[in-house]
Amino acid sequence: MTVPVTSATTADSAPALPTLSPSRAADFKTCPLLYRFRSIDRLPERATPDQARGTLVHAVLEVLFDAPAGERTPERAAELAAPQWARLVEQEPELAEIFSGTELTVEQFLAEARDLLGGYFALEDPNRLEPASRESYVEAEVDGRLVIRGIIDRLDVSPAGDVRVVDYKTGGAPREAFEARAMFQLKFYALVLWRTRGVVPRVLRLMYLRDQEVCDFAPDADDLARFERTLLALWQAIELATVNQDFRAKPSRLCGWCAHQALCPAYGGTPPAFPGLASSSGELVVERD
Repeated sequence: MTVPVTSATTADSAPALPTLSPSRAADFKTCPLLYRFRSIDRLPERATPDQARGTLVHAVLEVLFDAPAGERTPERAAELAAPQWARLVEQEPELAEIFSGTELTVEQFLAEARDLLGGYFALEDPNRLEPASRESYVEAEVDGRLVIRGIIDRLDVSPAGDVRVVDYKTGGAPREAFEARAMFQLKFYALVLWRTRGVVPRVLRLMYLRDQEVCDFAPDADDLARFERTLLALWQAIELATVNQDFRAKPSRLCGWCAHQALCPAYGGTPPAFPGLASSSGELVVERD
């Protein structure tokens, strides 16, 4: 689920800074042309059942914590799946199209979502938690050049003030070689919190509900400073590619999931005409990661 945003101007109407989300940064690292298709051309993409299922599970886990401790049960989460799906479809009617052309039924879709929610309960007891925030939007300015922003699934703060950033994943847990890629998103959020609150999160936690696995990383200030330099270098590369109108395809195993193969030169396609700098400099996309 994506939410278009425009870089905010300051009170004295200074030029808006460009913005970057973890998903768009990851797009450029994966394939610069994919970044262009999504952030500059703004090509539409139909949600897949996996994406919609992930959105539903996130919605249920957010609402689950509205119930008092003791009532956050697997049965309660399962009961929430259908009404939350109805709410999501009401908000975004195009989500109902995920069943078109497939043999997947709504009942199967909801059953799979409930299985993932069961995986969540295998990892932790939500009755022992009182999150500081859920589905919270955060942003921070970096070096006066860039605003980084995104949505944190859950933020836990201990009585001692220790911060834990939690992200729910409904896909399979990555192999060790891909753990750094998976943690990229949480380092992004950790940097935002460090720059806005002056606090380095104690733990960055990825919770893989399907495989019932947890991946933790404990960053320090040096880690986040290096990550900030990495982001600025990445943004410099994006700016250069924009000025040169040169976003090249980077074929990989991930191409099989790309919605834009028909326009990709690597598959014999032709990208649309570049829309121009004015239309790509201020407004990017923050995506539900």
